[in-house]
Amino acid sequence: MPTLSAALLATVALVGIALAFDFINGFHDASNSIATVISTRTLKPYVALLSAAFFNFIAFLVFGLHVADTVGRGVIAAGIVDLPVIFGTLLGAIFWDLLTWRFGIPSSSSHALIGALVGAGLAKAGFSAVVWHGVSIIAAAIVISPVFGVLAAMSLMLAVSWTFRRASPFAVDRWFRVAQVLSSSLLSLGHGGNDAQKTMGIIAVLLYSQGLLGGRFHVPLWVVLACQTMIAAGTAFGGWRIIRVMGSRITDLKPYQGFAAEAASAAALFGATSLGIPVSTSHIVTGAVIGVGSARRPSAVRWGVARDIVIAWIVTLPAAAAIGALGYWLGAALSR
Repeated sequence: MPTLSAALLATVALVGIALAFDFINGFHDASNSIATVISTRTLKPYVALLSAAFFNFIAFLVFGLHVADTVGRGVIAAGIVDLPVIFGTLLGAIFWDLLTWRFGIPSSSSHALIGALVGAGLAKAGFSAVVWHGVSIIAAAIVISPVFGVLAAMSLMLAVSWTFRRASPFAVDRWFRVAQVLSSSLLSLGHGGNDAQKTMGIIAVLLYSQGLLGGRFHVPLWVVLACQTMIAAGTAFGGWRIIRVMGSRITDLKPYQGFAAEAASAAALFGATSLGIPVSTSHIVTGAVIGVGSARRPSAVRWGVARDIVIAWIVTLPAAAAIGALGYWLGAALSR
Protein backbone atom coordinates (compact mmCIF):
# COMPACT_ATOMS: atom_id res chain seq x y z
CA MET A 1 0.00 0.00 0.00
CA PRO A 2 1.30 3.51 -0.78
CA THR A 3 2.16 5.80 2.11
CA LEU A 4 0.06 8.87 2.79
CA SER A 5 2.65 11.14 1.18
CA ALA A 6 2.84 8.92 -1.89
CA ALA A 7 -0.96 8.88 -2.18
CA LEU A 8 -1.09 12.65 -1.87
CA LEU A 9 1.61 13.03 -4.52
CA ALA A 10 -0.33 10.70 -6.83
CA THR A 11 -3.50 12.71 -6.22
CA VAL A 12 -1.75 15.95 -7.17
CA ALA A 13 -0.35 14.30 -10.30
CA LEU A 14 -3.80 13.04 -11.32
CA VAL A 15 -5.33 16.49 -10.80
CA GLY A 16 -2.64 17.82 -13.14
CA ILE A 17 -3.44 15.13 -15.72
CA ALA A 18 -7.16 15.92 -15.43
CA LEU A 19 -6.45 19.58 -16.12
CA ALA A 20 -4.31 18.53 -19.09
CA PHE A 21 -7.33 16.59 -20.40
CA ASP A 22 -9.42 19.74 -19.96
CA PHE A 23 -6.90 21.63 -22.10
CA ILE A 24 -7.00 18.89 -24.74
CA ASN A 25 -10.80 18.99 -24.60
CA GLY A 26 -10.62 22.71 -25.36
CA PHE A 27 -8.50 22.43 -28.50
CA HIS A 28 -10.18 19.19 -29.59
CA ASP A 29 -13.64 20.76 -29.36
CA ALA A 30 -12.75 24.34 -30.33
CA SER A 31 -14.19 23.59 -33.76
CA ASN A 32 -17.64 23.03 -32.31
CA SER A 33 -18.35 26.64 -31.45
CA ILE A 34 -16.32 28.48 -34.06
CA ALA A 35 -16.07 26.34 -37.21
CA THR A 36 -19.22 27.80 -38.73
CA VAL A 37 -18.40 31.43 -37.89
CA ILE A 38 -14.96 30.94 -39.49
CA SER A 39 -16.22 29.10 -42.56
CA THR A 40 -18.71 31.89 -43.32
CA ARG A 41 -15.85 34.42 -42.88
CA THR A 42 -17.87 36.33 -40.30
CA LEU A 43 -14.87 36.38 -37.96
CA LYS A 44 -11.18 35.88 -38.56
CA PRO A 45 -9.90 32.59 -37.09
CA TYR A 46 -7.88 34.05 -34.21
CA VAL A 47 -10.61 36.51 -33.28
CA ALA A 48 -13.11 33.63 -33.21
CA LEU A 49 -10.77 31.50 -31.08
CA LEU A 50 -10.17 34.25 -28.51
CA SER A 51 -13.88 35.04 -28.34
CA ALA A 52 -14.71 31.37 -27.81
CA ALA A 53 -12.04 31.08 -25.12
CA PHE A 54 -13.48 34.07 -23.26
CA PHE A 55 -17.02 32.66 -23.24
CA ASN A 56 -15.68 29.21 -22.32
CA PHE A 57 -14.11 30.74 -19.22
CA ILE A 58 -17.05 32.79 -17.95
CA ALA A 59 -19.52 29.91 -18.33
CA PHE A 60 -19.30 29.09 -14.60
CA LEU A 61 -20.97 32.44 -13.88
CA VAL A 62 -24.05 31.36 -15.86
CA PHE A 63 -24.58 27.67 -15.13
CA GLY A 64 -24.85 25.60 -11.98
CA LEU A 65 -22.65 22.55 -11.37
CA HIS A 66 -25.27 19.89 -12.16
CA VAL A 67 -23.17 18.23 -14.89
CA ALA A 68 -20.15 18.00 -12.56
CA ASP A 69 -22.36 16.29 -9.97
CA THR A 70 -23.63 13.80 -12.59
CA VAL A 71 -20.11 12.88 -13.69
CA GLY A 72 -18.84 12.69 -10.11
CA ARG A 73 -21.64 10.54 -8.70
CA GLY A 74 -23.97 9.48 -11.51
CA VAL A 75 -21.75 7.32 -13.75
CA ILE A 76 -20.00 4.96 -11.35
CA ALA A 77 -20.46 4.62 -7.59
CA ALA A 78 -18.32 7.25 -5.85
CA GLY A 79 -17.42 4.72 -3.16
CA ILE A 80 -15.39 2.53 -5.54
CA VAL A 81 -13.32 5.39 -6.94
CA ASP A 82 -9.62 5.31 -6.13
CA LEU A 83 -6.38 6.48 -7.72
CA PRO A 84 -6.12 3.65 -10.32
CA VAL A 85 -9.75 4.24 -11.41
CA ILE A 86 -9.08 7.93 -12.09
CA PHE A 87 -5.75 7.08 -13.75
CA GLY A 88 -7.49 4.65 -16.12
CA THR A 89 -10.26 7.14 -16.83
CA LEU A 90 -7.89 9.94 -17.78
CA LEU A 91 -5.62 7.66 -19.79
CA GLY A 92 -8.53 6.34 -21.85
CA ALA A 93 -10.06 9.78 -22.47
CA ILE A 94 -6.78 11.51 -23.36
CA PHE A 95 -5.60 8.71 -25.65
CA TRP A 96 -8.86 8.67 -27.59
CA ASP A 97 -9.02 12.47 -27.81
CA LEU A 98 -5.49 12.74 -29.20
CA LEU A 99 -6.03 9.88 -31.64
CA THR A 100 -9.19 11.38 -33.12
CA TRP A 101 -7.67 14.89 -33.13
CA ARG A 102 -4.66 13.54 -35.06
CA PHE A 103 -6.96 12.28 -37.83
CA GLY A 104 -9.32 15.27 -37.74
CA ILE A 105 -12.32 13.25 -36.54
CA PRO A 106 -14.84 15.33 -34.52
CA SER A 107 -15.51 12.65 -31.91
CA SER A 108 -16.81 13.38 -28.43
CA SER A 109 -14.40 14.27 -25.63
CA SER A 110 -17.38 13.95 -23.28
CA HIS A 111 -18.19 10.40 -24.22
CA ALA A 112 -14.51 9.45 -24.31
CA LEU A 113 -14.34 10.55 -20.65
CA ILE A 114 -17.61 8.81 -19.72
CA GLY A 115 -16.63 5.63 -21.58
CA ALA A 116 -13.21 5.52 -19.92
CA LEU A 117 -14.77 6.11 -16.49
CA VAL A 118 -17.20 3.24 -17.02
CA GLY A 119 -14.41 0.98 -18.30
CA ALA A 120 -12.19 1.72 -15.31
CA GLY A 121 -15.11 1.16 -12.91
CA LEU A 122 -15.99 -2.17 -14.55
CA ALA A 123 -12.36 -3.27 -14.36
CA LYS A 124 -12.30 -2.61 -10.62
CA ALA A 125 -15.69 -3.77 -9.36
CA GLY A 126 -17.67 -5.30 -12.22
CA PHE A 127 -21.18 -4.34 -13.28
CA SER A 128 -22.20 -3.31 -9.76
CA ALA A 129 -19.82 -0.33 -10.04
CA VAL A 130 -21.89 1.34 -12.76
CA VAL A 131 -24.81 3.67 -12.01
CA TRP A 132 -26.89 2.31 -14.87
CA HIS A 133 -29.67 4.88 -14.58
CA GLY A 134 -27.18 7.70 -15.10
CA VAL A 135 -25.35 5.92 -17.91
CA SER A 136 -28.63 5.13 -19.69
CA ILE A 137 -29.56 8.84 -19.69
CA ILE A 138 -26.15 9.73 -21.13
CA ALA A 139 -26.45 6.95 -23.74
CA ALA A 140 -29.90 8.22 -24.73
CA ALA A 141 -28.45 11.71 -25.13
CA ILE A 142 -25.99 10.32 -27.70
CA VAL A 143 -28.98 9.64 -29.95
CA ILE A 144 -31.32 12.44 -28.92
CA SER A 145 -28.90 15.39 -28.95
CA PRO A 146 -27.79 15.21 -32.61
CA VAL A 147 -31.38 14.49 -33.70
CA PHE A 148 -32.47 17.59 -31.79
CA GLY A 149 -29.68 19.50 -33.52
CA VAL A 150 -30.88 18.35 -36.94
CA LEU A 151 -34.55 19.18 -36.32
CA ALA A 152 -33.93 22.49 -34.53
CA ALA A 153 -31.54 23.71 -37.23
CA MET A 154 -33.94 22.70 -40.01
CA SER A 155 -36.79 24.51 -38.26
CA LEU A 156 -34.71 27.67 -37.83
CA MET A 157 -33.66 27.50 -41.48
CA LEU A 158 -37.30 27.33 -42.59
CA ALA A 159 -38.25 30.19 -40.25
CA VAL A 160 -35.39 32.38 -41.48
CA SER A 161 -36.11 31.61 -45.13
CA TRP A 162 -39.79 32.55 -44.71
CA THR A 163 -39.12 35.69 -42.66
CA PHE A 164 -36.50 37.08 -45.04
CA ARG A 165 -38.03 35.81 -48.29
CA ARG A 166 -38.38 39.35 -49.68
CA ALA A 167 -35.04 40.71 -48.44
CA SER A 168 -32.09 41.07 -50.77
CA PRO A 169 -29.24 38.54 -50.43
CA PHE A 170 -26.88 41.38 -49.47
CA ALA A 171 -29.15 42.54 -46.62
CA VAL A 172 -29.62 38.98 -45.34
CA ASP A 173 -25.89 38.35 -45.43
CA ARG A 174 -25.09 41.59 -43.58
CA TRP A 175 -27.74 41.05 -40.87
CA PHE A 176 -26.76 37.46 -40.17
CA ARG A 177 -23.07 38.21 -39.96
CA VAL A 178 -23.95 40.31 -36.91
CA ALA A 179 -26.40 37.70 -35.59
CA GLN A 180 -23.84 34.95 -36.03
CA VAL A 181 -21.41 36.66 -33.68
CA LEU A 182 -24.11 36.42 -30.98
CA SER A 183 -25.05 32.80 -31.76
CA SER A 184 -21.39 31.75 -31.82
CA SER A 185 -20.84 33.41 -28.43
CA LEU A 186 -23.83 31.58 -26.94
CA LEU A 187 -22.57 28.31 -28.34
CA SER A 188 -19.13 28.88 -26.79
CA LEU A 189 -20.83 29.69 -23.49
CA GLY A 190 -22.81 26.44 -23.65
CA HIS A 191 -19.70 24.48 -24.58
CA GLY A 192 -17.74 25.88 -21.63
CA GLY A 193 -20.66 25.27 -19.29
CA ASN A 194 -21.13 21.61 -20.20
CA ASP A 195 -17.66 20.37 -21.09
CA ALA A 196 -15.56 21.95 -18.34
CA GLN A 197 -17.88 20.51 -15.71
CA LYS A 198 -17.04 16.95 -16.72
CA THR A 199 -13.45 17.43 -15.64
CA MET A 200 -14.66 19.19 -12.49
CA GLY A 201 -16.65 16.07 -11.65
CA ILE A 202 -13.62 13.81 -12.14
CA ILE A 203 -11.37 15.97 -9.95
CA ALA A 204 -14.04 16.34 -7.27
CA VAL A 205 -14.69 12.59 -7.00
CA LEU A 206 -10.92 12.00 -6.89
CA LEU A 207 -10.56 14.45 -3.99
CA TYR A 208 -13.61 12.90 -2.30
CA SER A 209 -12.14 9.40 -2.60
CA GLN A 210 -8.96 10.58 -0.88
CA GLY A 211 -10.86 12.23 1.98
CA LEU A 212 -9.90 15.75 0.93
CA LEU A 213 -13.42 17.21 0.73
CA GLY A 214 -14.32 16.94 4.39
CA GLY A 215 -16.61 13.95 3.91
CA ARG A 216 -19.14 15.77 1.69
CA PHE A 217 -19.03 15.59 -2.10
CA HIS A 218 -18.85 19.05 -3.66
CA VAL A 219 -16.82 20.93 -6.25
CA PRO A 220 -14.40 23.44 -4.65
CA LEU A 221 -14.16 26.89 -6.23
CA TRP A 222 -10.48 26.42 -7.12
CA VAL A 223 -11.44 23.33 -9.15
CA VAL A 224 -14.12 25.33 -10.99
CA LEU A 225 -11.70 28.15 -11.84
CA ALA A 226 -8.88 25.79 -12.84
CA CYS A 227 -11.10 23.78 -15.17
CA GLN A 228 -12.66 26.83 -16.82
CA THR A 229 -9.19 28.31 -17.31
CA MET A 230 -7.77 25.17 -18.90
CA ILE A 231 -10.63 24.59 -21.32
CA ALA A 232 -10.45 28.26 -22.35
CA ALA A 233 -6.69 27.99 -22.88
CA GLY A 234 -7.17 24.85 -24.97
CA THR A 235 -9.80 26.57 -27.08
CA ALA A 236 -7.46 29.52 -27.68
CA PHE A 237 -4.80 27.04 -28.82
CA GLY A 238 -7.26 25.75 -31.42
CA GLY A 239 -7.91 22.51 -33.27
CA TRP A 240 -7.48 23.35 -36.93
CA ARG A 241 -7.91 19.85 -38.40
CA ILE A 242 -11.37 19.45 -36.90
CA ILE A 243 -12.35 23.06 -37.62
CA ARG A 244 -11.86 22.33 -41.32
CA VAL A 245 -14.09 19.24 -41.17
CA MET A 246 -16.88 20.90 -39.20
CA GLY A 247 -16.77 24.18 -41.08
CA SER A 248 -16.67 23.09 -44.70
CA ARG A 249 -16.33 19.39 -45.38
CA ILE A 250 -19.84 18.43 -44.19
CA THR A 251 -21.60 21.22 -46.12
CA ASP A 252 -20.87 24.75 -47.38
CA LEU A 253 -22.39 27.45 -45.18
CA LYS A 254 -23.61 31.02 -45.54
CA PRO A 255 -24.00 33.36 -42.52
CA TYR A 256 -27.74 32.71 -42.04
CA GLN A 257 -27.07 28.96 -42.16
CA GLY A 258 -24.23 29.29 -39.68
CA PHE A 259 -26.55 31.26 -37.39
CA ALA A 260 -29.20 28.53 -37.56
CA ALA A 261 -26.67 25.78 -36.76
CA GLU A 262 -25.14 27.71 -33.86
CA ALA A 263 -28.45 28.87 -32.34
CA ALA A 264 -29.88 25.33 -32.45
CA SER A 265 -26.72 23.90 -30.88
CA ALA A 266 -26.64 26.56 -28.16
CA ALA A 267 -30.27 25.84 -27.25
CA ALA A 268 -29.51 22.12 -26.90
CA LEU A 269 -26.44 22.75 -24.74
CA PHE A 270 -28.21 25.23 -22.45
CA GLY A 271 -31.04 22.74 -21.93
CA ALA A 272 -28.78 19.75 -21.27
CA THR A 273 -26.52 21.68 -18.89
CA SER A 274 -29.47 22.95 -16.85
CA LEU A 275 -30.67 19.33 -16.52
CA GLY A 276 -27.22 18.07 -15.51
CA ILE A 277 -26.79 15.87 -18.60
CA PRO A 278 -23.24 15.62 -19.96
CA VAL A 279 -23.72 15.78 -23.73
CA SER A 280 -21.39 15.97 -26.69
CA THR A 281 -20.98 19.39 -28.25
CA SER A 282 -19.49 17.61 -31.29
CA HIS A 283 -22.62 15.50 -31.75
CA ILE A 284 -24.98 18.44 -31.39
CA VAL A 285 -23.11 20.78 -33.73
CA THR A 286 -22.59 18.08 -36.36
CA GLY A 287 -26.31 17.30 -36.26
CA ALA A 288 -27.15 20.99 -36.60
CA VAL A 289 -24.78 21.44 -39.57
CA ILE A 290 -26.35 18.41 -41.26
CA GLY A 291 -29.80 19.84 -40.54
CA VAL A 292 -28.86 23.15 -42.15
CA GLY A 293 -27.52 21.43 -45.24
CA SER A 294 -30.53 19.11 -45.51
CA ALA A 295 -32.96 22.04 -45.26
CA ARG A 296 -31.40 23.46 -48.40
CA ARG A 297 -31.33 20.12 -50.23
CA PRO A 298 -30.19 16.63 -49.16
CA SER A 299 -27.46 16.58 -51.80
CA ALA A 300 -25.84 19.63 -50.14
CA VAL A 301 -24.63 17.36 -47.33
CA ARG A 302 -21.50 15.30 -47.92
CA TRP A 303 -22.98 12.12 -46.51
CA GLY A 304 -19.73 10.17 -46.73
CA VAL A 305 -18.09 12.57 -44.27
CA ALA A 306 -21.18 12.49 -42.05
CA ARG A 307 -21.12 8.67 -42.09
CA ASP A 308 -17.48 8.59 -40.96
CA ILE A 309 -18.30 10.95 -38.10
CA VAL A 310 -21.23 8.80 -36.95
CA ILE A 311 -19.03 5.70 -37.00
CA ALA A 312 -16.55 7.54 -34.75
CA TRP A 313 -19.41 8.35 -32.37
CA ILE A 314 -20.43 4.70 -32.13
CA VAL A 315 -16.87 3.51 -31.55
CA THR A 316 -15.95 6.14 -28.94
CA LEU A 317 -17.68 4.71 -25.85
CA PRO A 318 -16.47 1.09 -26.16
CA ALA A 319 -12.98 2.09 -27.36
CA ALA A 320 -12.47 4.56 -24.50
CA ALA A 321 -13.93 2.03 -22.04
CA ALA A 322 -11.43 -0.62 -23.17
CA ILE A 323 -8.50 1.78 -22.80
CA GLY A 324 -9.88 2.94 -19.44
CA ALA A 325 -9.97 -0.66 -18.18
CA LEU A 326 -6.38 -1.24 -19.33
CA GLY A 327 -5.39 2.01 -17.66
CA TYR A 328 -6.99 0.88 -14.39
CA TRP A 329 -5.07 -2.40 -14.40
CA LEU A 330 -1.83 -0.54 -15.16
CA GLY A 331 -2.53 1.98 -12.39
CA ALA A 332 -3.37 -0.79 -9.91
CA ALA A 333 -0.12 -2.58 -10.74
CA LEU A 334 1.91 0.61 -10.29
CA SER A 335 0.28 1.38 -6.91
CA ARG A 336 1.21 -1.95 -5.36
